[in-house]
Amino acid sequence: MLDDRKLAVLRAVITDYVRHSEPVGSKVLVERHHLDVSPATIRNDMAALEEEGYLTQPHTSAGRIPTDKGYRLFVDRLATVKPLSAAERRAISTFLAGAADMDDVIARTVRLLAQITQQVAIVQYPVVSTAVVRHVDLIQLHPGRGLVILVTSTGRVVQAPVDLPVAATTDDLAVTAARIAVAVRDRHASDAARSLDSLVTDPVPLLAATAGAARALLDVEPPTRVVVGGVPNLSRFGDEFETTVKPVLEALEEQVVLLRLLGEAHADVTVRIGQENEMAGLRSTSVVASGYGMADDVWAMLGVVGPTRMDYPSTMASVRAVARYVGRFLAEG
Repeated sequence: MLDDRKLAVLRAVITDYVRHSEPVGSKVLVERHHLDVSPATIRNDMAALEEEGYLTQPHTSAGRIPTDKGYRLFVDRLATVKPLSAAERRAISTFLAGAADMDDVIARTVRLLAQITQQVAIVQYPVVSTAVVRHVDLIQLHPGRGLVILVTSTGRVVQAPVDLPVAATTDDLAVTAARIAVAVRDRHASDAARSLDSLVTDPVPLLAATAGAARALLDVEPPTRVVVGGVPNLSRFGDEFETTVKPVLEALEEQVVLLRLLGEAHADVTVRIGQENEMAGLRSTSVVASGYGMADDVWAMLGVVGPTRMDYPSTMASVRAVARYVGRFLAEG
């Protein structure tokens, strides 16, 4: 069990190493962090932290740097997540406000996240099965042909053609859309599809045809997509291209890997550090991720990938804030 002084030394080492990217010595810690003890005491504490596996010494003549275990303790016990300033929150809100559709929201989100964290950003498109149906419409394209339109809580719009009786009136279309809406509104896709089963066999041809087209839309589960941005930020790894950056680049090209990287969808911020990542090519990185959606209804994940030498408090705050703003923006439509 580490005492308060050793914890303070560990926090100071990590803070200094993240800021300056150089091994940290005892003298530097005393000068920069105003620790109220002698350099000799700090050296003893750093040696003890090294024995416990929280620090390591890359070269015999160099200072210490944090290990994955040291970063983990820092994230779990020592890091204070820095709240975003009012200006930062306004910037996020403004950046998203002009989005025209779902693709634009995702593109803006990945750019924003990469810019404010200076890491590689990853944003997953909302998963259809987690969305609920919010709106139903039925419009006439020309006599005998119409279009049924469904809008989900994630902002996704899907549509399908439907055959209409030639004599169908505007009122007929409105009544049919209302019947479909009663069956599917505020239901998840799978529940909404089941609730349409009885309408598919309805004796009224217009209602049966529209219900069949709507059910087919709900049965289609498009492949989950992930968008990546800010890859040039990998330059923060320095000159370690072959050993560090190249495996990360290769991993970022695989959608399946990216989905696994983001992990299971849940609302809170998660941090995986170095060796905690399953893929060998990503064990020099840390992943900070969070679900986004509406309240406890998580639709998808977003996050960042960067070197383990990461400003965790700031990055965690940024990921959390962007996730909340994106969820709120999509929910409000």
